Parts: sequence; C-alpha cells; structure tokens
Amino acid sequence: MRLKNYSKETRQFKKRIAVAAITMGILLGVIIFRLFNLQIWNYGRFAKLATDNQLDYIAIVPNRGLIYDRNGVLVAENIPAFTLNIIMEHIKNMDDTIGELKKIIDITPRDLKQFYKHLKNHRHLEHIPLKQKLTPEEVAKFYINKYKFVGVTIDTAMYRHYPLGEDLAHVVGYVGKANQDDLKNIDANNYTRNDFLGKVGIEKYYESLLHGKIGYKVVEIGATGKIVRPIKIIHPVPGSTIHLTIDSNLQRIAKRAFGEEKGAAVALDPRNGEILVLVSNPSYNPNLFAQGIDSTTFNGIQNSPRKPLYNRATKGQFPFASTIKPFLAIQALDSQTIDANFKIQDPGWFKLENSTHIYHDWKSSGHGVVNLAKAIMVSCDIFFYILATKLGIGNITNVLEKFGFGSKTQIDLPEEAPGIVASPRWKMQHLGRRWYTGDTVISAIGQGSMATTPLQLAQGTAAIALRGKRFKPHLLKSTQSPDGTVEETKPTALATIELKDPKIWNLVIGAMGEVITNPQGTAYHRFDAQNLPYSVAGKTGEAQLYRSQTKNRQDTPKHLLNHNLFIAFAPIDDPQIVVAVITENSNLAVRATRKILDHFFNYSPRKLAVAN
Repeated sequence: MRLKNYSKETRQFKKRIAVAAITMGILLGVIIFRLFNLQIWNYGRFAKLATDNQLDYIAIVPNRGLIYDRNGVLVAENIPAFTLNIIMEHIKNMDDTIGELKKIIDITPRDLKQFYKHLKNHRHLEHIPLKQKLTPEEVAKFYINKYKFVGVTIDTAMYRHYPLGEDLAHVVGYVGKANQDDLKNIDANNYTRNDFLGKVGIEKYYESLLHGKIGYKVVEIGATGKIVRPIKIIHPVPGSTIHLTIDSNLQRIAKRAFGEEKGAAVALDPRNGEILVLVSNPSYNPNLFAQGIDSTTFNGIQNSPRKPLYNRATKGQFPFASTIKPFLAIQALDSQTIDANFKIQDPGWFKLENSTHIYHDWKSSGHGVVNLAKAIMVSCDIFFYILATKLGIGNITNVLEKFGFGSKTQIDLPEEAPGIVASPRWKMQHLGRRWYTGDTVISAIGQGSMATTPLQLAQGTAAIALRGKRFKPHLLKSTQSPDGTVEETKPTALATIELKDPKIWNLVIGAMGEVITNPQGTAYHRFDAQNLPYSVAGKTGEAQLYRSQTKNRQDTPKHLLNHNLFIAFAPIDDPQIVVAVITENSNLAVRATRKILDHFFNYSPRKLAVAN
C-alpha cells in the first residue's frame, strides 16, 4: 500500500489555486478594461450608435425661393399638390398594394417606372412618390379606403410653376428631378433623391440660393421598424427670394413682336448692364418640364426643326452683317487710318489689285461720293471694302475684341457662346486654311467667319452709347434671404475704351442717328421715325445666306432668306436702353426694335395721330 505525500499534494493544490486566481484576475482585468473602454473612453461613440439604432431622420424639403421681375411680378412660384407616397419598410407585399391602389387611383405605367427607379436607391423610411398631383377625387377615394393601405400615405408637396410660361422660359429656365449626374455635382446631404433642382436658366445658375437648406424630423423606431413617436424637428431653411433685372411686360411685348418668326432680342440698360429683355423665339412651356415631362413630349420639343429649347439670345452665333461697320469706323478714325474727310467714289463694285473677283455693293448702282458718315447711314459696302484693305485684319480683330466680341460676356446664365472674331490664326486652327485679303474684305461687312451673339451685340452697342464706358451684363437685381436681409447687385464696370479723340464717338453716333432720321438712311422707312418723341441711333444689318436670292427673292425658300439685324440705343444724349434684335430669314428686326422702344418710353403712334 502506497502512502500519500500530503506535502507534495498541498504544494500542487496551492499552485493550481494560484494559477486559477491569476487567470481569473486576468479575465476580470480584461472585463474591467472592456467596461471602462465602453463606458468611459468611447462612451460618446457607442451612445450615438445605440441612439441611432432606435432613431431615424426623415428629410423635410425646404420651400424653393421665389423669383420676381424688376417690378415685383412673380415669374416662378411654388404651388401645393397632393402626392401618393409609399414607405417601403411598412409594405409586406408591394405588388398586392399597388394592385389595390390601381382600383381607386389612376396609376400609369410611367408612374410605376419612375417609382421603381427611385425604389432602387431609397433611404430608410423615405416617402417614395408613386403618383404626383392627385386630383381631389383621388384623394377622397384614398381616405375612404385608407384602412386597407398600411405604409401608404398622401403628403402635400410643393411644385414649381411659371405663371408667364413661354415668355420667360429662356431666362428663368425650369427645374427637374435630380438625376445621377446632378447628384455628383451637389451636396448630397442637402438633397433627397426625389428633390427637384434647376436644370437650365436662372433656376440652374442660382440653384444654391434658391434651394435652401434641408430639414429633418427625428423619430423613434420600434423593433418592427415602424415609427413609435417623433422626437424633434429640425426645420428646413427656405431658399432666398430673388428679383431679376428683367421687365416682364417689356419682355412680353418683345416676344410678341416676333410673331411666328425665329430670332432673338436683347435689351439692356447701358448705365449698369441690367438686362431688361432677353427673348429667344420660338420658346417652350417650362411648366411641362417642372411637372415631369414624358419622353414623347420631350422628344417632340427637342427634335422640333424650330429648336424652341435653343437660347438664340446667348448661344446663337450669327453673322454681324453691317452692324459691324460702326465699330470699324471707330477703329479707322482712332488709328488715324483715315480721317473724317476721307471719301471714295462708289460705282457699286470693288476689285482687289491682281484679282478678277468682283465684290458688289448691296445697291448695284452704287452710292456716288461717300464719306464715313454717309457710309454708315446708307450702309455702303464699297466704302468698308476699301477701309478693310487699309485697316488690315489686325486692326479689325483688335477693335472687335475691345468691345467684347469673341469672348463670353459672363452673364449669369449657365450657357453662352463666345462668338467668333476670325483672324489668320483662327482660320488655320479651325479650318486648316490660309487667310487671304479677300477674307479681310468680307469681314468688313460682317460676312465670312465673323459671328456674334445677340447678347454680345447689345453689350458692344452699349459701349458706343456710353462713349466707351462698359458694364458686365447681368440678370440678378437683388436677393432677399429668409431672414429678410436684402442684397442689391452692384454693377460690374469693365475696361473703358479710350479713344485719342473723344469727338470720334460723336461722329459715329451722329451717323447712326442719320440711319433712322435721314430719308436715305437704311432704317428710315421701316422705323417710321417721323414725329418720334425720343431720339434714336441705330444700325441695320442683313446677313446674306443665299447669293442669288436678291434676284428671285419671292422664289427663294424661307430658310434661305437673309437674316435681319438691328442695333439701337435711345435717347442719344442720355442713353437709357440699348436694343439688339436678330430675326432669322425675315426682315422684322427694325420693326421689332421700334415696338420695344415705344413701349419702354410709353409711346404710341396712335396717341400722336389722335392729338393731331
């Protein structure tokens, strides 16, 4: 029989107790450290995670800022409408729910397409629109049957509306639902996927002002994922109200002056660059886009041969035609290439040395003896052909660039064309061909590659009207923030055009006045200048598109008829308004300008006739 070694066993037992105690101590230390980490060091982070597990944030879209014209006429507003929304997390069977809803509400395939598109990327507990702008009858039917539809709700939403419709479409633009490209360029935290934002025009350019700041409703979520109770509301901040420089009534008159003809008109205040009129005809109804346009309607508008979506006032690049002549006259006198007494004999044609090509005047018999003032008044092409050979293309491009041609005006609209000031370098880069003297000759009458936008033409004419002073064109007159703070837009002065002899301005402006008031002037008959209570200076232009049309004008297809241009400012001694009008394949530019000026000065020829 083996005797136990109590001493050894006691030592082993104590060793085991010590190991167990140490192990328990380590484990207890780990637990204490973990509790300390959770409760002390990272309390804030884990408390937030715990709170987020039971709280959710439902976005509240801010009211979009209103837009007014300079006289307080509302041109973009928000109107309430009922929207049928789905809360995905509360729906057990989506197909059954939609099927039952179809029995009481007209849900179209387009509605479903848009719904499922938004469903792919929706946020938790987000109200996803199934049908927008319900009729009162549909709302009533839903509430009668509401007990059947858990997870379906009707909310009131604000939709954009443009009271003046087509008249201001190319200025104000329109809003549309944010797409994937839009979401890449905006602050996603300030928008929902169902938000509307500016797509074109003022709506797009001043999106950050108009949109406002999104709000949230903080709610407690139960174990089933449904809202238990609201916790608090973070109210949204509405967008700023903005006033435009546009005179909507004058805009309407200018738009009507075009009738069915295509073209554009820009009127501005030369003293500060405020745009009074910006018309592009034909136009479109922006409310179709704001309401969510269907593809068939959109394609019909987009593919129309009349191009109603195209903003001709800022993007249309047209030949200068003879409106270029006053600018060249200024350069010729300022560079001392000629003086005011320089004259030519105009036989009705011109030919370069060592060339057989003949350049014709618009008047085949010519204008006889012509000086600079008469050349502007009667728009003598031969005078400016000769002047072009004396100036050279360098002087021509120099003066045009000084007046802002060939560069964007930086107006506060998202899309603008720069125009073209053609030169040897430009021709080689864009056409891959050399520049010839003949290119210089036709540039002097605004043909060839030279091109301007109606907006640039108005800006350049304003510089003549103010004898060299220039201001950046703009559409924003003032903004009013939600707290009531009003901020006026200050004019932005551009580099003044300085001439060696200020009398040059008077000579050229005087000749432009004769364009209208002298019976030989090219605008005399169409402007009907007799008994005008205001003085006007102007210049006509006709961009030739089809060489043989002057012989058989009545047989020429409409789309090949000349473009008609007219620039004007009034009054001559105290310019308050500058107008540039271009009518495509039509000769309405002068008459359209007259209608704009008459309305601006509150004058009607009929009133004068009655008084006499």
